[in-house]
Amino acid sequence: MLFTRYILFLIFVASVAIGIWLIVDATKRRKREKLYKTPLKDEWLRLLKKHVPLSNKLPAEYLEIYHGHINYFLATKEFVGRGGYVIDDKTKITIAGNACLLVLTRKNIIYPGFKTIIVYPQTYQAPSSNNNDGGIVEQSLEKRAGESWYRGPIVLSWSDVEFGSNDTKDAHNVVIHEFAHKLDEETQLMDGLPILKDRSHYQEWATVLTKEFEEFLTRVSKRSNKVIDSYGAVSAVEFFAVITESFFEKPWQMKRELPELYQQLSRYYGVDAAEW
Repeated sequence: MLFTRYILFLIFVASVAIGIWLIVDATKRRKREKLYKTPLKDEWLRLLKKHVPLSNKLPAEYLEIYHGHINYFLATKEFVGRGGYVIDDKTKITIAGNACLLVLTRKNIIYPGFKTIIVYPQTYQAPSSNNNDGGIVEQSLEKRAGESWYRGPIVLSWSDVEFGSNDTKDAHNVVIHEFAHKLDEETQLMDGLPILKDRSHYQEWATVLTKEFEEFLTRVSKRSNKVIDSYGAVSAVEFFAVITESFFEKPWQMKRELPELYQQLSRYYGVDAAEW
């Protein structure tokens, strides 16, 4: 009899917990739906058009979901200023506007798994570990424009955010770069392979990206690299981030000179950026 009561108690506790989870989930879903139906504030639209010039190139068919993503992004992310930097609407809109370009065709929750975006006024110093010739690990500080911590915050230098956002043709956009890492991370790994839309795409992605990475390394070694930032030679992880920058900021060049790579990214991101 005592065991039966214990089992019934566990069932009761479980049912209450499930009921609470369902209520919370429904509340979050309603809040999210409301955010996606709410137009951007006029001041936010002005800031977006002025400080995220790439957004002005978007076809009309993407604007509703794009603005919805920005509303949701701003409602669910926390911005923290460091080094004396004061967060304002310009900061939030510039970062959100660039980050949401990467998820234009997403209908599920965007950028899950982390909440905080830390912003410094300029490039900042972060600890770095390196192995010297003797195999000894050396600790040092290095200047950075941004970084994405696994399952943690994104850190950005505002001066680099602003410069990268304003120049839409140089394939240097630190926000796009770091948020590409967050897409890569959704597989629970950071290995340069994000979650693709269909299982049938993985083999072709692997074949094309492997070939393109090897050819890219050759171009870098010969100093003949043009379309993609040479920083991508560091690893497959950084390669995915820099080709994402090029896809959104040098789409015409990539489509002309690296058509197979462009095709893979166009399928992944669900857009044809060269047609904007």
